[in-house]
Amino acid sequence: MSELDVKIVKLEAMRVICFNGFGEGPEGVALDKLFAWARAHGKNGRVFGYNNPNPAAGSPNYGYDAWMVVDENVQAEGDARMIDFPGGLYAVARCVVTKPWEDIPGTWKKLVHWREGSRYREASHQWLEEHIEPEGEAGEENFTLDLFLPIKE
Repeated sequence: MSELDVKIVKLEAMRVICFNGFGEGPEGVALDKLFAWARAHGKNGRVFGYNNPNPAAGSPNYGYDAWMVVDENVQAEGDARMIDFPGGLYAVARCVVTKPWEDIPGTWKKLVHWREGSRYREASHQWLEEHIEPEGEAGEENFTLDLFLPIKE
C-alpha cells in the first residue's frame, strides 16, 4: 500500500448551507445547486460534501450533500437547509482525482487503514470531502479533494 500523507486537523464549529442531489451522479447535481445559489447571492466559502444517503447494493442511485460555510446572516431558501455543524477531530488526506471519481474510494480505504494502525480510534461525527478546486468541478476530469476521516483519541 502506498504511503499516505495524513494531517490531524480540528475542524471548528461552522454554519453551512446545504444542498442535496440524488441519482446516479448526485455530486454534480448538489454542487451545481450550491454554486448557482452562491453566484446568485455573491457568496464564496469553503465547500464540503458527503454521501447522503449512501449507495445501496443493487442500485446506482445515492445522494450527496454539498455544503458551503456561511455566516449567521444567511437564511435557507428553496430546497436548501442550514446546518450548524459542531466540528470535530479529523485525519485528513489529499486526493488528486485524475479521472472522474475513480481515486476517491481507494484514498478513503487507505485513510481508514492508516487510522487502524494509528493511536486514533473511529469517531461518529460526519465524514467529509473538502472540495479544494470546486468551481466547475463536477464536469472536470482533474480536481482535488481533502478527505476528512472522523477520529478521536
